[in-house]
Amino acid sequence: MSNNIELREQLQKLQGRIEEKDRYIISLEKSVRELEQRLKNTPEAKAPAPIMELEETLKRLVSRIAAILQAEKCVFMLHDKEQGALVATKPALGLSDEEIEALKVPVDAGVSGLVFRETTPFIVHGKENGGHILSEYISLLNIRNAACVPLIDEKRDEEGRVVERNTMGVLHVINKRYGDAFTDEDIQLLERLARNTSAVILNANLYREVLEEKQDIEHIIENAYAGLMTVSKTGRIMQMNALAREVAGIRESDASGKPYFGTIKNSAITDMITRAIRNNEESGGEVSILLSGNKEERIFQAQTAIVRGEDRRTVGTVLILNDITEIRSVERMKTAFVSTVSHELRTPLTSIKGFISTLLDDNEGYYDKATQQEFYEIIDTECDRLTRLITDLLSVSRIEAGRALDLKLAMVHMPEIVEKVVKTQRALSDKHTFKVELDEMPKVIADPDKLDQILNNLLTNAVKYSPDGGQITIKAHQTESGIEISVTDEGMGIPKDHLPKIFERFHRVDNRDTRRVGGTGIGLYLVKHLTQAHGGTVRVESELGKGSTFTIFLPREPVKEEQKV
Repeated sequence: MSNNIELREQLQKLQGRIEEKDRYIISLEKSVRELEQRLKNTPEAKAPAPIMELEETLKRLVSRIAAILQAEKCVFMLHDKEQGALVATKPALGLSDEEIEALKVPVDAGVSGLVFRETTPFIVHGKENGGHILSEYISLLNIRNAACVPLIDEKRDEEGRVVERNTMGVLHVINKRYGDAFTDEDIQLLERLARNTSAVILNANLYREVLEEKQDIEHIIENAYAGLMTVSKTGRIMQMNALAREVAGIRESDASGKPYFGTIKNSAITDMITRAIRNNEESGGEVSILLSGNKEERIFQAQTAIVRGEDRRTVGTVLILNDITEIRSVERMKTAFVSTVSHELRTPLTSIKGFISTLLDDNEGYYDKATQQEFYEIIDTECDRLTRLITDLLSVSRIEAGRALDLKLAMVHMPEIVEKVVKTQRALSDKHTFKVELDEMPKVIADPDKLDQILNNLLTNAVKYSPDGGQITIKAHQTESGIEISVTDEGMGIPKDHLPKIFERFHRVDNRDTRRVGGTGIGLYLVKHLTQAHGGTVRVESELGKGSTFTIFLPREPVKEEQKV
């Protein structure tokens, strides 16, 4: 009789525990339904709820699951396709951050992999069937017993029928309290709870993906080379990247949410935005702006574009700012280059034409043989000058077209090239003295015509930019891997801010002294590229008002293309 009474009391206790668990589940299902309803009613194309709310819901779910199943620990593991593994994910109950970080199981291993692959639950009864658990996790998590069920995302049609099932991961409860073991009834409860958990996890993951994609786009926009600004149809600034803020002269905290009119000081930009907002009119133009810390204005190509939604209604305006300062600078230099080249071509042609005409008109033999010979030598010199200029122009054309400079390699004795070039320059200038200091040097494998072109450009540059005369020193010596040649003048020198650009195409120092000096602006550009074609380098040292030294290094043999790669 007493045994029946005890049994009845135990049954009543068990019934009470079941009713308590049912109440937990009903409460949990209600909160999940409320969350799903909020997700459906969220504006902007049914975007997921804020990530904090989803994470808090997950925390409550994990805690309630552990309480209902009377488990010490609860953790869910999601499938990572890239790693081919099930990875523990926060939030978890009873596990430290380090343990969560370490918990990662291949999909073809352990209890987790088994449950994931076969989508069937599994109970671990201590050592009885604990062999399914990877040994390292038994010690890591101090597992006595555990229950594991799959996390399945079910998509249903309007009639509630399941049309698609995707296994997302697995849900674990570990170590039942009070020394009890997990039962089949626990598995049924856990499967029921797992369905609710899957819905929340799915929405959390969806939101994370959207958020990460949004952040990636924001980072791309923030670091874009072009300035970008978006303005709502009400005239408030929605977003500005770093360059746009710099152009507008405002800090990041001052931009978002403020009206563009009054925040942006440049009238040309505000006029374009105003036309876009009021008249739905896209426009563009160039604006010159002095940026903070710059001495000279930068030129920007500004363009507005209307932003429309899926229904084609206007939602705002985007302004794009492209810095075209360098493009305009190159265009100006090209224009000056064409003018300069025309002058450089005309000068020797005028001289050649003049002397040829003089000789042709001398029908009476007024000029003796010596004078005629002098005229012929001048004509020959001017023809050489024309040849050098045309050769330079052809070389620039090849470089600009991206074609390699063809080298006709031969054994070259550098002193012979230096002597030839210096002799030519001496004949062209009576204001300068040329000092040559050459050490004993081995022959190098190089293109003799290209070396002639390099030295001619360096010496022509030295003569040109020391218009008052002076000494030009040419030095050459042997190094461990090649030879170094330097050309030093006592001329104008180069301002420090021009040194980094001195080897750029069409670049010329523009000041009162250099304007009286001719030149195309391609000589040093060619020196750099011709030297590099030989596998060499060029550098410059200069002091304003005292002169410059250009030094080239040439290896004993040019580097082959496959060696460069």
